[in-house]
Amino acid sequence: MMLLLGTLSLSLATFMNVLDSSIANVSIPAIAGDLGVSPNQGTWVITSFGVANAIAVPLTGWLTMRFGAVRLITASILLFVLTSWLCGFAPSLEMLVVFRVMQGLVAGPMIPLSQTLLLSSYPSAKAGTALALWGVTTLVAPVVGPLLGGWITDNVSWPWIFYINVPVGLLSAGMTWAIYRKRETPIRKLPIDTVGLTLLVLWVGALQLMLDKGKELDWFASDQIVILGLVALVSFIVFVVWELTDKHPVVDVRLFKGRNFAFGALALSVAYGLFFGNVVLMPLWLQQWMGYTATSAGMALAPVGLFAILLTPLVGKKVGQWDPRRMATAAFVVFALVLWLRSQFTTQTDFQHILWPTLLQGAAMAFFFIPLTTLTLSGQPMDRIPAAAGLSNFVRIMAGAMGTSIITTIWDSRAALHHAHLSESLTPTNPVFVSTLDGLMASGLTADQALLQVNRLIDQQAYTRAADDVFLASSIMFLLLIGLIWLTRRPASHKPSTVVHMAD
Repeated sequence: MMLLLGTLSLSLATFMNVLDSSIANVSIPAIAGDLGVSPNQGTWVITSFGVANAIAVPLTGWLTMRFGAVRLITASILLFVLTSWLCGFAPSLEMLVVFRVMQGLVAGPMIPLSQTLLLSSYPSAKAGTALALWGVTTLVAPVVGPLLGGWITDNVSWPWIFYINVPVGLLSAGMTWAIYRKRETPIRKLPIDTVGLTLLVLWVGALQLMLDKGKELDWFASDQIVILGLVALVSFIVFVVWELTDKHPVVDVRLFKGRNFAFGALALSVAYGLFFGNVVLMPLWLQQWMGYTATSAGMALAPVGLFAILLTPLVGKKVGQWDPRRMATAAFVVFALVLWLRSQFTTQTDFQHILWPTLLQGAAMAFFFIPLTTLTLSGQPMDRIPAAAGLSNFVRIMAGAMGTSIITTIWDSRAALHHAHLSESLTPTNPVFVSTLDGLMASGLTADQALLQVNRLIDQQAYTRAADDVFLASSIMFLLLIGLIWLTRRPASHKPSTVVHMAD
């Protein structure tokens, strides 16, 4: 019974963390409108959490040795509850981003430590069952997140997408401490790479800020963007050199010398950036230009986890027997198909046709994370697995945040281009344009109101075509990424084993 309760408490922590990565996606237009900013600026709510979370992940090992795994995960959950509460009270976008950064930082240790404690509780023969139970939470959360986020946004208010973490987190922290406090891990004082950590925060922060503010400041026409770009570049180079020479690096970049790790982590990260960026783009397009409410947008996105939940146990069982390169290739082909189907969307596309690609995407997710993680970590000695897993997750989470910024920026730029092309023929000599204006004014609108209505229709077409461009380019990118998969070596076939699966 205690084993089951322990699994539940750790799964709740993971569920809360993963849920927070997806629940805000459908709420961005509401948050942006309430705080008086554009939806593009509203995406900072997502990217700030992702970047802070990525920075915190490599510190998990050092923090665990310094404070103990049970104390650390309990403190992380309680601090996550506090920062979630602060996010709900944020009076401005700037304060919300600050609190989301804090939330991302304290969330870093939660997922890896929940796995560690869970595996230490079960006999080795049942480790696969333990991870399967834990893994379901990472797959259910993407289903529940959009639905719950949409319903709360439409029927209560967006701050409650953060407030709901409070009771869940308190329950999880209380159960975790009560069950695991007598199993605390040994504590040792280890040196921390403060120079490396400072450089990591500097280049990651500067790069993400440059991506987030680039469009707003007209990119490299702005001195601020040029300075941010130079800071990111110089600090990154110094960071790599320092980490290669330090005895206790915060990030062991030497891992990239391994063929499987280098190409596996690159394929996983770029693919995740494409995947997550498109996951953020879909609800923005549906709500801003297709007239969907947050709830209906959530319903259109929720089925993504259904096939993933059904197929993941099969993938986990067969990944040690089948060639994981073939499994990952199948995932990329399905992702490409899904995005190609989405590139055919028009302003007349109905809910059913939007739903089908989302359903298919769940099958791709099942064959995506586990095989690529297996390829990335294969060949690593056991004592380097934690560092390798931490670094691959750092790069992946970073790519997700950057993918969101890049894709939303490209969407806006392509929309401006399509708007200009669509507007070229709308002149006073165009009979269709004139008759449309006359019809709108005949319905009671003033001339200015009629022009605004026509401009709104042009914007709808422009942003839909721009979304199609992004979907098509992403589809092609997934096909090109297949080449990276086949640059890795196939791991030796073996009996089904436990594979760390992270789909947050």
